[in-house]
Amino acid sequence: MKLADSNENMPDSNRILHHLSDFPALNQKINGHQLVYLDSAASSQPPSCVIDAIAEYERNDHANVHRGVHTLSHRATEVYENSRDKVVSFINAKSRNEIVFTRGTTESINLIAQSFSRSSLKKGDKIIITHLEHHSNIVPWQLVCEQTGAKLEIAAIDETGEVNSQALINMLDDKVKLLAISHVSNALGTINPIEKWISVARDRHIPTLIDGAQAVPHMSVDVQELDCDFYAFSGHKMLGPTGIGILYGKEEHLDKMPPWQGGGDMILEVRFSGTTYNELPYKFEAGTPNISGAVGLGAAISYLQDIGMDRIKTHEKEILAYMTAELKKIDGLRLIGTAKKKASVQSFLLDDIHPHDIGTILDNQGIAIRTGHHCAMPVMEYFNISGTARASLGLYNNKTDIDRLIESIGIAKKIFN
Repeated sequence: MKLADSNENMPDSNRILHHLSDFPALNQKINGHQLVYLDSAASSQPPSCVIDAIAEYERNDHANVHRGVHTLSHRATEVYENSRDKVVSFINAKSRNEIVFTRGTTESINLIAQSFSRSSLKKGDKIIITHLEHHSNIVPWQLVCEQTGAKLEIAAIDETGEVNSQALINMLDDKVKLLAISHVSNALGTINPIEKWISVARDRHIPTLIDGAQAVPHMSVDVQELDCDFYAFSGHKMLGPTGIGILYGKEEHLDKMPPWQGGGDMILEVRFSGTTYNELPYKFEAGTPNISGAVGLGAAISYLQDIGMDRIKTHEKEILAYMTAELKKIDGLRLIGTAKKKASVQSFLLDDIHPHDIGTILDNQGIAIRTGHHCAMPVMEYFNISGTARASLGLYNNKTDIDRLIESIGIAKKIFN
């Protein structure tokens, strides 16, 4: 990965952090217009180094891991486990035993729900989440509550899209057995004060799970500093491939938890009389894993680290501020989600135009945004709307992209007026 030399003298608000050739999907025209990709909260674009790393593995090293004595198996195992070590470094875990490969944030949360929570919850116990959560951090807890008789309680939000922090803290009584919260809202971009909540929960002996899918691509995350019990995130949100994700868990918890799925590689010995499970983290990685996905995730981590997460955070903060200011200038446009601390997401409505119509018109201009409820239907219900148009930024966006977005919104207004 190389930084574009021409960027060094550009204003901060229009600087890009990558070489123009790094992201092949961005170098194309959509409906005759140069693509502007503003849907990174749904799935970010992978750089060439990620694509190349996956192709290299598939061309030369493809074999199953941990199970073969032949050269290809050794190579595959090496690149797979090297990626695990990169994750350890990226989030500052204590040990590689704390890093479990999953299919993504959704599977990571379901693993905790069914292994950590289901085995210990009883009627009258409580799980606390917030009104901001993605469906992946709602439905697994509804399921486990149905299975155990526990109760799911919701911390409220306000018109800005912020959680009432003190109200949440007041909910953390001795019946709460888990606090499961997003680091950053995917629908509104709100950055939650998880450090404070984790600290209070820890003092009250309440375990914490953090949905970090929207945080890890945009800021430095140190799980030891946070001192959370579990942290989950997905590869495809952070320039990596789909179908690969991470569950970080403190070793003391993972060691006590029963396996969630059974099969090959999560065992040491199988007899009809009983099975001895494998050591961490393999106890939770049943079956042939997504090896190429892990390889791609490792390459994505290297790319992000080469640029620097603090640099990415600063860049995206500047672009978000510019985008928000420009959107505010448009008559009839309503911002949905105006928290003081936000990551690079902005949802909005335009007059009485349906978000899908906005998205279609923008797509005709080569602008890719997301429309709908963003897998956060309770958030939409709170604002009494069916959905929003959402522009979400990545490290590859700059001021020119925002200018194109604003111009295209103007076209939408003219069409519907």
